[in-house]
Amino acid sequence: MTAFHDIQMKSIDGKNVKLSDYRGKVCLVVNVASRCGLTPQYAGLQALQDAHAAEGFTVLGFPCNQFAGQEPGNDAQVCEFAQSKYAVDFPLFSKVEVNGDGACELYKVLKAAQPNDDGTTDIQWNFTKFVVGRDGKVLKRFSPRATPEDIGKELGAYL
Repeated sequence: MTAFHDIQMKSIDGKNVKLSDYRGKVCLVVNVASRCGLTPQYAGLQALQDAHAAEGFTVLGFPCNQFAGQEPGNDAQVCEFAQSKYAVDFPLFSKVEVNGDGACELYKVLKAAQPNDDGTTDIQWNFTKFVVGRDGKVLKRFSPRATPEDIGKELGAYL
């Protein structure tokens, strides 16, 4: 199976990004949406980024419109929303699919490495989060309702 650091994704501004660029960092990979009840988690994600960037941590946001059409905008609109409403400066990527036949390679890798508690692999909703270690190993999956503040309490174990 493909490894996290072997994957290349497209940034929200259309540039190719090798995830190997994040080798040596702890990453929190999140499927984000701008019209979801959980959208205010953007603020907490940015707070985690601000608090831990100096320790080699980054949030990686992947917009997804697969859950009740809650991310309908194009990449430019998604970026404008995240930056203007939540002052997001962590990396955002082009919209992806996380489930089904069109699921991107990144989410295939994340889901296979860290299934849900019941053994299924599908992403359940927006703001599902994965911790990826400095070596690219997928260490933990957090449910959409796990807040960035909750994750922050555990983050020290991975940094």
